[in-house]
Amino acid sequence: MTRVKGTVLPAFVFVAGASKYEFVSQPTLGGIVKKLLGTVWAVFFACSLYAQQAQPKVADKPASPQAPAAVTAQAPAATPEAKPEDVQSVDAIVKALYDVISGPAGPRDWNRFNSLFMPDARLTVSGKRPDGTAFYRSFTAAGYQERAGAAFLKDGFFETGIHNVVEQYGQEAHVFSTYESRHEKGGQPFARGINSIQLVNDGKRWYVVSILWDSERADNPIPEKYVK
Repeated sequence: MTRVKGTVLPAFVFVAGASKYEFVSQPTLGGIVKKLLGTVWAVFFACSLYAQQAQPKVADKPASPQAPAAVTAQAPAATPEAKPEDVQSVDAIVKALYDVISGPAGPRDWNRFNSLFMPDARLTVSGKRPDGTAFYRSFTAAGYQERAGAAFLKDGFFETGIHNVVEQYGQEAHVFSTYESRHEKGGQPFARGINSIQLVNDGKRWYVVSILWDSERADNPIPEKYVK
């Protein structure tokens, strides 16, 4: 509003020079202040934006590498102490291998079994399916115990080596051992095959590093040199 000689007038004035007189809004003091503040704020915002854009962009901090996924497989347990007579020679440890898994239906001495192996030893079976396709399955000593142990509880199992071919160099040894498997001691074999056994000596005793075996089939007879 505008005050003239004590009279308050509306904030409109006549403007001459147009085709007709028109009313136009006359800015008040409050409006001027608001416009001034708006202008100041706009200038401040523009300066701030310019300053941010002018600053050199800092490269994003690389994400911290994720921790590796939790390992579900357990570390191999330490090898139990073995009977000295089981591990003193190549022949002794091979004999102990057959002996510890053989017996009538029931549990086996798995502590003795594990004492013959390195902690990370592997046992692998290979062969052919009925359709003729080849396969293999590999286990730790504990994995073999889990699978074979259930079968041993139900049925008798006796396995013996009938012919061994031993090759040795330094601290390593390999045994090609032909085996026969029976359900009863002295009974007829229900299976034959060859165990390929790798061994190592740490200067004190022998350990089984791995066993790989395949069974005899019509298309896979055992050569005579591994039977005589």
